[in-house]
Amino acid sequence: MTLKLYAHPFSSYCQKALTALYENGTPFELRLLSQDNPQVLAEFAALWPIKRFPVLVDGSRTVVEATIIIEYLGLYHPGPKPLLPADPRAALEVRSMDRFFDNYISTPQQKIVYDSLRPEAERDPRAVADARAMLDTSYAWLNNVIAEREWAAGDTFSLADCGAGPFLFYADWTHPIDPAFAHVRAYRQRLLARPSFARAVDEARPYRPLFPLGAPDRD
Repeated sequence: MTLKLYAHPFSSYCQKALTALYENGTPFELRLLSQDNPQVLAEFAALWPIKRFPVLVDGSRTVVEATIIIEYLGLYHPGPKPLLPADPRAALEVRSMDRFFDNYISTPQQKIVYDSLRPEAERDPRAVADARAMLDTSYAWLNNVIAEREWAAGDTFSLADCGAGPFLFYADWTHPIDPAFAHVRAYRQRLLARPSFARAVDEARPYRPLFPLGAPDRD
């Protein structure tokens, strides 16, 4: 039975799951979440009333949250490139870096974007300033960590890099990575050159006008 992924190509968390699928060439059906597809939206809402995407459907099983989807794929639909090491100590480092990118790159980046969507009277400049400060702190920390690594957790592309790709991609659009953080900028370029993530980026290009802060003319 074909895997079904309910997702939108422009979503960073959907790109995280898509990168994992593309990395291993895992067959799946994309159920595109769009106002032009009301039936798909209805299916999605019935599967996951929280309505956060992506959602993976494997037969009678529904799997939510991008990180869990990637771990699920590794257990039930493994490909030639494991994204989580078998060694528990190495796996712990991958999971630690995965949480870093989720919590300290993606979360503040999305706070800035969501604030821009509010009516001006409801915006929170202090929260936006705090989010930008968090991104600067996170860039600085990552710059030291990634200086001696090719990928997030070492020499092998992993679950953590699946999230790092889209999160750093949009974070740099939202709050540019200072040139002083040369190792982070170089890592972001390595991610963009990775065929699995490059495919996700290319598939999202038609939606760039939707970026609330205005997509830069690059990447």
